[in-house]
Amino acid sequence: MLDAMLPATSAGEDADRIPRRMVAIETNMGILPQYFFPQGSGTDYQTSPYLERLAAHRSQMTVFSGVSFPGVTGAHAAEKCFLTGTPHPERGGFRNGVSLDQYAAELIGNQTRYPSLVLAVTNENPTLSYTRSGAPIPAEKSPRKLFQRLFVQGKPEEVEANVEALRQGRSTLDFVSDQSKRLSRSLSPVDQQRLDQYFTSVRELEQRLQSSQEWEHKPKPSVHVPAPEDIEDARAFVNRTRMTFDVIKLALDTDSSRLVTLFIDTTVIHNITHHGNRPEVLGELKGHEEGQFDALNGFLSSLQASQEQGQTLLDRTMVLYGTCMGSANSHSNVNLPTLLAGGGFRHGQHLAFDTENNYPLSNLYVSMLQRLGIETDQFSTGTTTLRGLELA
Repeated sequence: MLDAMLPATSAGEDADRIPRRMVAIETNMGILPQYFFPQGSGTDYQTSPYLERLAAHRSQMTVFSGVSFPGVTGAHAAEKCFLTGTPHPERGGFRNGVSLDQYAAELIGNQTRYPSLVLAVTNENPTLSYTRSGAPIPAEKSPRKLFQRLFVQGKPEEVEANVEALRQGRSTLDFVSDQSKRLSRSLSPVDQQRLDQYFTSVRELEQRLQSSQEWEHKPKPSVHVPAPEDIEDARAFVNRTRMTFDVIKLALDTDSSRLVTLFIDTTVIHNITHHGNRPEVLGELKGHEEGQFDALNGFLSSLQASQEQGQTLLDRTMVLYGTCMGSANSHSNVNLPTLLAGGGFRHGQHLAFDTENNYPLSNLYVSMLQRLGIETDQFSTGTTTLRGLELA
């Protein structure tokens, strides 16, 4: 909607009406720390080779060092905990917690057609998003299918078929719920706890079905760009990431969703992440990672170029970028390379915490939830907002 079509309001009222958004991105094979972390701290830090590729956005981002998730160990097993912070993923019987995006979606997701978008650049089945009961949410891997889901309106008979399927799904859940409640009277305490977890999952699904049914009859937004063509080559993860970023930008522009996660799977170059400090291998790996930061820079620039009632889309969108692998070469899960751009924080700084006794990264998630307008003082192992990160 054009600004001129909106009723006259004060600047403060305008700002309150513009939604806040979040995009959370993890790359699973780590980031070479010697090329990521800057020298010095505060606003006068000396940039690094990777951060130099984001130089246009220095004033709009905060870089973190000395942060990690307490108890999140297990090398590659930790990748599933980037947005949950749930300790000990390497242990048998591990059950994940709710991810940052899904926690937020429970509270603000009903404001858009899609409570959240769960995406991945991969040929496999990883995800960043988990329900409150710890169940993984499958990610959409195809930018083309994502585009069609967001912007291609189904025929009337297809819409009605979708609505009927949603009704049937809710009826089935009602029946299952009634049967389970009768069963619960004869269960042991342990089985009762398991059934309670099941009920939680059922309620989550019921809420999603209800919201989806209400949106089915509302027209989808139209965009004047063609649907992207998918790339199947796993080694082309940088170009696939760029393509996915383009569709995410359209989703944010049209307010189709305000919560997005993106898992960037670079397992295809796993062998060179164990570089042993060999110059030729480091050079090859650095080239791949430079491509990733160039793609991120392009995404941030596209958000910066989009205006929304006197502010940029980047002003209103938190973009988290990081990894649960502090060093893939040593399988370390501490001192995680992480940055946060946009979202209306006072940026332009390097917050350098103790690289030996790390600061809880989950505290950043408390800050991000509060920035979304969610009143909470804790998330996962985070018990307060992140020290040094203030609102602009």
